[in-house]
Amino acid sequence: MLFSDIFKEDKLRLEDITINYKHAGVGKALLLIHGYPQTHTMWHKVANELSKFYYVICPDLRGYGDSSKPKGLENHQNYSKKTMAKDMIELMKYLGFDEFFVAGHDRGARVTHRLCLDYPENILKACVMDIAPTYHMFQNTDQNFATGYYHWFFLIQPDKLPETMIGQNPTYYLKEKLKRWSDKAISFENKFDKEAIKEYIRCFDKDSIHATCEDYRAAASIDMSDDEKDRYKKIDTPLLVLWGEKGFVNRTYEVLEVWKDYAIDVQGKTLKCGHFLPEEKPKEVIKELKNFFL
Repeated sequence: MLFSDIFKEDKLRLEDITINYKHAGVGKALLLIHGYPQTHTMWHKVANELSKFYYVICPDLRGYGDSSKPKGLENHQNYSKKTMAKDMIELMKYLGFDEFFVAGHDRGARVTHRLCLDYPENILKACVMDIAPTYHMFQNTDQNFATGYYHWFFLIQPDKLPETMIGQNPTYYLKEKLKRWSDKAISFENKFDKEAIKEYIRCFDKDSIHATCEDYRAAASIDMSDDEKDRYKKIDTPLLVLWGEKGFVNRTYEVLEVWKDYAIDVQGKTLKCGHFLPEEKPKEVIKELKNFFL
């Protein structure tokens, strides 16, 4: 069992979709938002311990896990980070939380960034894991970025090209991403739980492959437009930035310096791992979140 039996799994019906989520704990609310190509299951190594100190909510973003996977609109708006952030606000308000802590990894960190921009009155403190801001990354694209983050440019291709290619062997593609982005010095089995991998594979179906491509298509289009409008609107929510020492983000950016251009109150550090901090270094993630979310 990945999550302790105190965690309850529920679904919330919103206007046009359903959000699947697990929740349990005591105290102030802590929203944990997963990234690509995973589901809420990625928090299983940290959620049980954190639930002793916070009321932990682990949702599947729209397009992922057991949440709805609607067909993408022509302008990709239904997978924009503004839309995903609104989903999260509606979930938290449904659960009775007008204020909460939030930590996001990968795509979930980009939703977290948008939550801080659009709903500052609701966010007590925020943590983003292993990202630089989307706008900064696209605006500073070079050969190194295009090579290291080739999937950003592959997944946005039209005419179902990526959906068709990934669909030929989705299990291989998903596992390849987990291997490529994590610390290669550690064996796959020692980084990722077998039961968690089964969950990721189960959920990475045809509809999710399309939906997750739409997530990236939105990032390269409507999200960039939204981010440009808010480019000089700095986050004033206290922000913790964590990133992997052995990952692409650490090799490519002066991470804290970049985030200081987007937020007022920033602190952070590297952890000795690759991209998947909560699974590669769960004890360290728990420690950093507890210290920050005082």
